[in-house]
Amino acid sequence: MPSDQQVLFSGPRIVFQERRLPETATLAGYSALIDAYGLHVPLPRKLSATGNHHRVVEDEVWRILTPRHAPRADLDGHLTFALKYEGLDLAVLTKLFEATGPDDIVDIVRNKPTGSYARRIWFLYEWLTGSRLNLPDAEGGRYVLVVDPDQQFAREGENAPRYRVKNNLPGTRDFCPLVFRTQKLDEFVAMDLASRARAVIADVPRDLLARTAAFLLLKDSRSSYAIEGERPPQDRIQRWGRAIGEAGRQPLDRDELLRLQRIVIGDARFIKLGFRDEGGFVGEHDRETRMPLPDHISARHEDLPALTDGMIAFDHSASRHSDPIVSAAILAFGFVYIHPFEDGNGRLHRYLIHHVLAERGFNPPGVVFPVSAAILERIDEYRTVLESYSARLLPVIEWEPTEKFNVRILNDTGDFYRFFDATPHAEFLYSCVQKTIEEDLPSETAFLRNYDAFRSQVEAIVDMPDRTIDLLFRFLQQNGGNLSRRARTDEFKALTDDETARIEHVFAETMI
Repeated sequence: MPSDQQVLFSGPRIVFQERRLPETATLAGYSALIDAYGLHVPLPRKLSATGNHHRVVEDEVWRILTPRHAPRADLDGHLTFALKYEGLDLAVLTKLFEATGPDDIVDIVRNKPTGSYARRIWFLYEWLTGSRLNLPDAEGGRYVLVVDPDQQFAREGENAPRYRVKNNLPGTRDFCPLVFRTQKLDEFVAMDLASRARAVIADVPRDLLARTAAFLLLKDSRSSYAIEGERPPQDRIQRWGRAIGEAGRQPLDRDELLRLQRIVIGDARFIKLGFRDEGGFVGEHDRETRMPLPDHISARHEDLPALTDGMIAFDHSASRHSDPIVSAAILAFGFVYIHPFEDGNGRLHRYLIHHVLAERGFNPPGVVFPVSAAILERIDEYRTVLESYSARLLPVIEWEPTEKFNVRILNDTGDFYRFFDATPHAEFLYSCVQKTIEEDLPSETAFLRNYDAFRSQVEAIVDMPDRTIDLLFRFLQQNGGNLSRRARTDEFKALTDDETARIEHVFAETMI
């Protein structure tokens, strides 16, 4: 790659990599760097440019800033613009530093040895590449945060004296997705959903809460299989439910992931358990040729050890020091994109949500929020969230089909799985958790209260075993509160007309 002085940054344009700008403008920040250095990377969700008008224009893809925001047309100018206005995109920065080499970064730091952006760029270069630049340790400038916490979620910083920065990145070099602060996420955080959950159950009797928790746990387990289009036997649903109920008790490591996969799969006669030793993808096969038609391509199996260790390190450290739902989204969706197993990835991905929330003490003791049930109700939105990154990732993966009709990745893609923008995923997960707390938990508690009242009043009318009352209840529920003619002449023919009328009235008073 030529030196920075030889790199040409383009002028005004209306299209960039098939993305049309809302008006003619000049690329700025990451879009300009990707264009000038020919970087083969997933495009950021939001791109920047500068226009000719003194007002900001914004749509779903572009943010067009004013002429006064225009950076100097060189590496330093566009890098500084990116850090100042666009936050960190570690995947783009990794490939950019590979393209620039060390000399241009050294020049940036030497020209501004105390500059806050220059020192952040310096730190990021050495952190991402693992190589040390030919520079003496910084001697001036106040300590600055690597991640701007007003832009993106971060952990508390620890001093890096060489650069006089505070490293507050929420992960390690092996796994560090980032989440932007948005108005929607700030509003979710302000809700303090954990406190809301505790308030919901504050006046619920212990036995009723235990029954509520058991139902919600089973509901989540059943829903998690349903998302995958599976209807396993009841014993597998219950076994996975028990595993979910114990989430957060065991620290995450490779052996724990393997143990959980065995529980999820059950019958493994036709499935290879353990970490993949070949490629993987999510999608279909061509009916005639059997060639793969991927919607998502999993991480290379060669990258799995480092990526898995990165996720485990994230769980052991950073996830415990930032917003729990944001951390859960980062870990869970990072896992499903990496797809380390041949099968069971989706259910384990949703298990990791429970793992982080339980580990952080987010949910009340003994209560599991039925997040999978909320996801199942929003399955189209869930798929859209998954595709929000897969659709940008797929074009930069070079692959070929194998003789087993699998995929073989031909280029280096590991950084695309360890560094991605998990903002849509965090927003989606927050909305699901909110629903479980504000709707599912109180609704199920109220249902059981009402059912107990129904059963008690039925027992006052006629002596009946619990299982028969349960059958009676189901008949009434299925028929809008009335006992059907068939039920009255068959299972409940012993009831008098008066008893039937009184029972239907009880149902209407307690359940409708």
